[in-house]
Amino acid sequence: MRVAAVIPCFKVKNFVLDVLAAIGDEVDAIYAIDDCCPEGSGAFIEENCSDPRLKVHRHEKNKGVGGAIMTGYGLALADGMDIIVKIDGDGQMDPTLVPELIRPIVNLEADYVKGNRFFSLYDVQSMPSVRLFGNAVLSFMTKFSSGYWRIFDPTNGFTAISAISAKRLNFDNISERYFFETDMLINLGGIRAVVQDFPMQAVYADEESNLKISDIAFSFLIKHIKASIRRIFYTYFLRDFSVASVNLFFSILFGLFGSIFGGLEWSHSIETGIPASTGTVMIAVLPIILSVQFFIAFLSHDIGNEPRIPLIKTKFDQRRVVKALERSSISERAG
Repeated sequence: MRVAAVIPCFKVKNFVLDVLAAIGDEVDAIYAIDDCCPEGSGAFIEENCSDPRLKVHRHEKNKGVGGAIMTGYGLALADGMDIIVKIDGDGQMDPTLVPELIRPIVNLEADYVKGNRFFSLYDVQSMPSVRLFGNAVLSFMTKFSSGYWRIFDPTNGFTAISAISAKRLNFDNISERYFFETDMLINLGGIRAVVQDFPMQAVYADEESNLKISDIAFSFLIKHIKASIRRIFYTYFLRDFSVASVNLFFSILFGLFGSIFGGLEWSHSIETGIPASTGTVMIAVLPIILSVQFFIAFLSHDIGNEPRIPLIKTKFDQRRVVKALERSSISERAG
C-alpha cells in the first residue's frame, strides 16, 4: 500500500521543518498545504526542504484546518495513494509513529485510525487542564452523535484513513474548520466505516493554539445535537426499523406525556394551593420512569450496533473473489 502524509500549514513555520525531517521511508508522498499562511509557510518549506516526496499546495483563501486536510486528501487520492496520514505541522505528533498508526489499515482491521492521548494516566497528567476537561466533554458528545461508543479523544488530529473510505465520503458535508475531526467521525459513521483508537502521547511545547474554547463551545453543542438527531433518524427510522426504533419511540412518547402532564398539574397545584394527589403524581412519574427504561434499552442496542467489518476488508475480499472467478474461467477455457 502506498502511504501519503498530509500536513496543514498555518503559523507553524518554527516547527514544520523538524516534522518533515522526521517522516520516515514508509511514506511515499508528502503534501504540505499552505492554508494562506501569513508566515508564508509554503515558500519557506520549498526553500528549506529538498525532500523529493514533498509537494506544496497553496490556498488563495484560508479554509481552516479541515479545508486544508481535504485538499490534501484530494491530491493524494488523485495520485493513487492507498492510505492517507494527517500530521500537524506544529510538532505535537511524532511522525516516527506512522508505521504503528497505519498498521490496523494495512492488516485490514480498520478503515480509520486516530490518536488517543488518554490511554495512559501518566500521559494525561501532562495535558493542560482546560484541554483535558474539554476533551472529556467532547468525547461523550461525539460518542452519541457519531455512534462510535468505544473511541475517545475525538479532536485528536493524528489520523490515518484508507483511500477506499475517503472516496466514499462527501467532502462537501464535512466541516472545514475546527469541527473537522469530529465531523469526520460523524460522516465515517454514516458509511459504516470501522474506527480504531491508537495510543499516543501528545507533546506540548511552545506552539500557540489558534483555538479558543469560548469561541466554539456553543457552536459545537448545536452541531452535535443536529448530528445526533440526523444519525438516529437515518439509522433507526429511515434505513431500518428495529427493536431499538420501538424503544426510542416509546421513550420519547412516555417522556413527553409524563413531562407535559406533570408540568400542567404542578402549575395547577401552585395556582390553587391544593397539593396533587398520589394518583396524579404517579400518572406523571410512571411514564417518565418507563421513558428512562426504554431509553436505556435503546442505548444498549445502539452501543452494540457499532460497525465491526471494515470497508477495506470487504473491498479486498470482493477483489479476491473476482480474481478467483477469473482464474477459474481461464482454467475452464484452457481445459
